[in-house]
Amino acid sequence: MKISLPTKIFIGLVIGIAIGLVFGQKATVIEPIGTIFLRLITLVVVPLVFVSLLLGTAGVGDIKKVGRMGLKTLGYFIFTTVLAITVGLLLANIARPGSGLSSEVQARIQKTTEAQSPVDLQKLQKPSTIQILIDIIPTNPARAFTEGNMLQIIFMALLFGTVFTLIPRDKAQPILIFLDGLNEAIIKIVHLAMKLAPYGVLALIASVTGKFGLSVLITLFKYAATVIGGLFLYAVAWNSLAVASFGRMNPLAFFRGVREALLIAFSTSSSSATLPVAIDCLDRMGISRQYSSFVMPLGATINMDGTALYQGVSAVFIAQIYGLSLGLGGQLMIVLMATLASIGAAGVPSAGIITLVMVLKQIGVPLEGLALILGVERFLDMCRTTVNVTGNLACSVVIQQWEKGK
Repeated sequence: MKISLPTKIFIGLVIGIAIGLVFGQKATVIEPIGTIFLRLITLVVVPLVFVSLLLGTAGVGDIKKVGRMGLKTLGYFIFTTVLAITVGLLLANIARPGSGLSSEVQARIQKTTEAQSPVDLQKLQKPSTIQILIDIIPTNPARAFTEGNMLQIIFMALLFGTVFTLIPRDKAQPILIFLDGLNEAIIKIVHLAMKLAPYGVLALIASVTGKFGLSVLITLFKYAATVIGGLFLYAVAWNSLAVASFGRMNPLAFFRGVREALLIAFSTSSSSATLPVAIDCLDRMGISRQYSSFVMPLGATINMDGTALYQGVSAVFIAQIYGLSLGLGGQLMIVLMATLASIGAAGVPSAGIITLVMVLKQIGVPLEGLALILGVERFLDMCRTTVNVTGNLACSVVIQQWEKGK
């Protein structure tokens, strides 16, 4: 019987915990295997973000052809993405899933952090908002890529993607075709790197457990509960409010009407795979194809409410594990980064992890913390994809009502 990759990763997590508990500090001898895995993932982050975001922006530029409806849909998606990240950050700061470790364990984690991934805590805790805005625009594009300055890379991708929609199509098309091929190659590297995930997670979690004991793992369950609780709260509360207030539809009728699409989303973890069923559900609910056939494919490409909420909780959780205080500036950076990243990353495999890597790099949080959350990634992916699809379905209802009442 063929074992799926998520199952292999979970098995690696369990074995890694066992190795760490049995061998203690000696388990750190296999940590380099995990480091290699992290480097392979980090290797593709910069080119993947730039190319996929540029292509995504160039594609979104075509929305100007549909005028008002396109602008309304984009505005709705951006608003809900920011809202979802904000909810995630609030829950993470209230529940504090990464806190509660003993002072001894916290001290050891901080010592490890200083040795492996030094962070300028003063910069994190007291950021200059004006300077952050200024630093978005690079003075040296090459340096932005070599230093992995994700905010500057995102700015350049958005800028070039927008410009490609403004120049003659025959001039832009050859470059976009080349970038599309490059994007496929990068995605293939991601696929290959993820095949090493079970071994990387095993090595990293064994090292973490060996160094810091079982108490670190207890925080993992708090983290998963925070994410799942936040996703459920957001999906039910916000989407009920949206369809009732803006879509003039009974929330119970809405959720009853889309339940088939949500089940498919949960089981496949794919917004794209859910499209046919989702549009069929909207048909039966009286939503015109004029709106659903536009909103749903676009939402599957650029709208990731569930993933945005997950990133907010995850970034703060990992920072708490390492005893780092992000401050208001650091958390605003998470909101900005995750919102911009959602434009081009939804079609990428393991999009949540890839975009989380770039967020962590930008705010200076050690990537080693990913070892903990990768173990429960599969189930959380199913949950957040369901929320992503729910948001797209609700948007279709809202846009139809807005257009009818224009």
